[in-house]
Amino acid sequence: MRGPRRRFRTVLLYAAREFLFGFLVCFLFFFAVFFVNQILLMAEEILSKKAPLRDVLLLLLYSLPSVVAMSFPFASLVGALMAAGRMSSDNEFLAMMAGGIAPKRAFLPFVVLGLAFSLVSFSMNDFFLPLGTMRFAKLYRKLLASTPALELKPWSVKKYRDVTVVTGDTSGSELGGLLIFDKGDGDAERVISAARASLEASEDGVLLRLQDVWEQSVERDEPDRFEWAQASSMEYRLREGEPGEISSSVGPHDMASVDLARVIGEKEAAFAVRSERKREDAAKARERLAEAYELEAAALRAWANAAERLGPKLSSLRPLELPPPADRTLQVYKLEYYKKFSIPFGALCFVFLAFPLGLRARRAGRAVGFGLGLLVSVLYWALLLGGQTLGTRLGWPPFWAMWAPNLTVMASAALLWAARAARG
Repeated sequence: MRGPRRRFRTVLLYAAREFLFGFLVCFLFFFAVFFVNQILLMAEEILSKKAPLRDVLLLLLYSLPSVVAMSFPFASLVGALMAAGRMSSDNEFLAMMAGGIAPKRAFLPFVVLGLAFSLVSFSMNDFFLPLGTMRFAKLYRKLLASTPALELKPWSVKKYRDVTVVTGDTSGSELGGLLIFDKGDGDAERVISAARASLEASEDGVLLRLQDVWEQSVERDEPDRFEWAQASSMEYRLREGEPGEISSSVGPHDMASVDLARVIGEKEAAFAVRSERKREDAAKARERLAEAYELEAAALRAWANAAERLGPKLSSLRPLELPPPADRTLQVYKLEYYKKFSIPFGALCFVFLAFPLGLRARRAGRAVGFGLGLLVSVLYWALLLGGQTLGTRLGWPPFWAMWAPNLTVMASAALLWAARAARG
């Protein structure tokens, strides 16, 4: 009994070592690709603005979680293909059968490692990515104070929460021809213009020191009335959110799944309130129309005149009868929520496809496995982008839009396993 168990343990360790080697090689490859495309380009842009090298390196460090999270699933796919292909081309599965061990038993370490890679990718995407994003934003705000050209480029428009900043030309750390649009106090809307402005860091955000200032404010409910003022100088603060609050500059991609689920719940509740209010308004409009119709019928007036008098009430009812428009922002948040799970656990799905696919590589196993893995990665990425586009523009259910690539991979894997079982 000890002999078969020892052989089985030896096979498991050997298959795990082979998979880990292929995974490590492919992880370094995909890490380099994503790093160059997404991180070094950003760093080059910041370095060109003469930002301190230490801060640039920290920005790179804070950006690494997204690169690692994306590299793990694709490295799992190509690594598994390379390992299975190499073992198949060297007839090692045939040797296992000669030793009384079915080749499918070597699949166990692939599944265990694939699950581990999925969990690591998910933790990177769900914990370290939001943490890195917060550190990145904090350091980036610090850089803005010393190098405003990083964010406030010449002749550009930038939005911060409810404030929109329009810049003219820039010279060193000084901005020229600045326009600020904000809501002001209460329901007032303000327009502030300044001939010059300088940027400084503050504890609660960014401080703009404005020179030669002109300000105009307008009440929403009284657009014909406005107030204006002039000043030689003015301090204007671009404030960040309260402690613990998610800044509006942080998109759903950068949130943790728990925070994202909370925001989705809030948006769904707000959408339900709007829908209920619209149904109530429609019911009241129908009641008013029915009362007006009864009055017209009781007065025995000519229908042509009655129809003319009932027309405005009928016109006000028609838009209320239409279903409320879908909340596109809510759809985007849901897509990102399911994407946070689908991409990391794609590493496990890829293993189920890669193992039977790699067994078919009879010659040059690793080379064929690597090329085939790249092809499957491109197809998977295309399916993922297609699902996100269909979910955003056509309103496809977010779950199916984001999990369709994984389901396609699993369906293909099931066909390959069934075909192998049929051949015996």
